[in-house]
Amino acid sequence: MPLQLLPVTEDLETKVVLKKMALAHRALAELKGMITSIPNQSILLETLTLREARESSAIENIISTFDEVYQSNLFSNIFASPAAKEVHQYAAALKKGFELVKQHHLLTNNHILQIQEVVEQNKTGFRKLPGTKLMNDKTGEVVYTPPQDYDSILLFMNNLETFINDDGMMDVDPLIKMAIIHHQFESIHPFYDGNGRTGRIINILYLVQKGLLNMPVLYLSHYIIHHKSDYYRLLQDVRDKGKWEEWILFMLDGIEKTAAASVQLIGSIKELMQQYKQQIRSNHPKLYSQDLLSNLFKYPYTKIEFLQKDLQISRSTAIRYLDTLVKAEILTKHKVGRDNFFLNTKLFELLAGKS
Repeated sequence: MPLQLLPVTEDLETKVVLKKMALAHRALAELKGMITSIPNQSILLETLTLREARESSAIENIISTFDEVYQSNLFSNIFASPAAKEVHQYAAALKKGFELVKQHHLLTNNHILQIQEVVEQNKTGFRKLPGTKLMNDKTGEVVYTPPQDYDSILLFMNNLETFINDDGMMDVDPLIKMAIIHHQFESIHPFYDGNGRTGRIINILYLVQKGLLNMPVLYLSHYIIHHKSDYYRLLQDVRDKGKWEEWILFMLDGIEKTAAASVQLIGSIKELMQQYKQQIRSNHPKLYSQDLLSNLFKYPYTKIEFLQKDLQISRSTAIRYLDTLVKAEILTKHKVGRDNFFLNTKLFELLAGKS
């Protein structure tokens, strides 16, 4: 079926969808509450954004290890691998989008263009040349042809922009609307590159825009990569057969399960922070500060320079602090190339899903 302008005309709030939607909302509300219980929420923005960025990039076969990602630093322009650099660009794009939504309370085409520009590090904008087709990776078969000419892409994107920001267009729950928005964006496929990653950023930002989250830390990419074949099959089933219910249920299940996993992860991070806080305050009271604790959780692989910048201390003081924390077995020292990294092993294991 050819792509249609929004809104969707059929009733999508079926009994089974409403039941699943209630579970997804409950899980999201619990996550929102857990986020607010962390004293310094910017820690989550740094560490969990990179975790999501790695998973989202992996869906596009940009494969990096957790070590490569957390040893890299966009601020210093130091990257352990080309894939790690792309992961950091994605994280920067997510944070850019978060600032735009916070500032404007809207998610516009201009914002989406800015997000994709950071993801791909180019300014090519919406597609202007025909020829884009979505292929089956294994067979090479064309499974879907998105709008081909620039005017059509602009028409669909302007319609999507209105749909995102005008709740009067369709009286439907925001979680169902998020599933529609994601499907429509991926079907328009407005960019030459970066559509999947930009689309997954839009998911998170839409939930922030609707006040369902106050930080962009619900990361559906982990769920999608573990159900990748279902994700692409259900996207196509809506295009071919108009099967919206299964697609919406898939996305609601992803929200519910990802939110529950995030609550558990953030709870474990919070517990570990409290443990380290007590340990440092009791055994090294002159060393302890909230800024030091934040640094250890903002950068799983911290460095002398990061401590100097965050704590406004000299290099020799930063070295002394880090050496003390190594002796206390809070950090472990690793040499990677010419650089010394100080690893918060327990935090790293939580983020990498090893604990």
